[in-house]
Amino acid sequence: MENYIPTLKKKYLNDIVPNLKQEFGYKSVMQVPKLKKIVLNQGIGKAVADKKLIQNAQDELTIIAGQKAVQRKAKNNISNFKLREEMPIGVKVTLRRDRMYEFLEKLLVVALPRIKDFRGIPSKMDGRGNYTLGIEEQIIFPEIVLEQVSDIIGMNITFVTSADNDEEAYALLKEFGFPFQK
Repeated sequence: MENYIPTLKKKYLNDIVPNLKQEFGYKSVMQVPKLKKIVLNQGIGKAVADKKLIQNAQDELTIIAGQKAVQRKAKNNISNFKLREEMPIGVKVTLRRDRMYEFLEKLLVVALPRIKDFRGIPSKMDGRGNYTLGIEEQIIFPEIVLEQVSDIIGMNITFVTSADNDEEAYALLKEFGFPFQK
């Protein structure tokens, strides 16, 4: 098990690096942009009224990511939303290295094709070489058992790259097989 390398990591090292090096004219392999981390984030506004929702979301995100999700707490008091400082209002998990590649493969090969009426993902980057994908239902992941889901919650998945600009990051993600809209 020590010699195991995720499929997408092999693809990155053997195919994507040479392709991007040639496309952008990098002189060194170290200049080629890479995927640094993937952050999964769920904001659960309803958790103010029902504390069980936060625990359920944390358990589901832990199952999806294969790594323990942490609760995110409110930083401010907002009386209109009945929100107090330090109340749990979301969950997140940050994936790096092999777990990141494993999750990315599961997302691209299994989860995205399960979205109803799927026509690709928007290609809007953030201006600094990162990409955030919004998913409306956590039930597209195969680990989630539909009968055990109490509430359908969306999530944001942020792909943080080492690219300096959106063009390089877009090329990197396209090489990984992201189904961007035309």
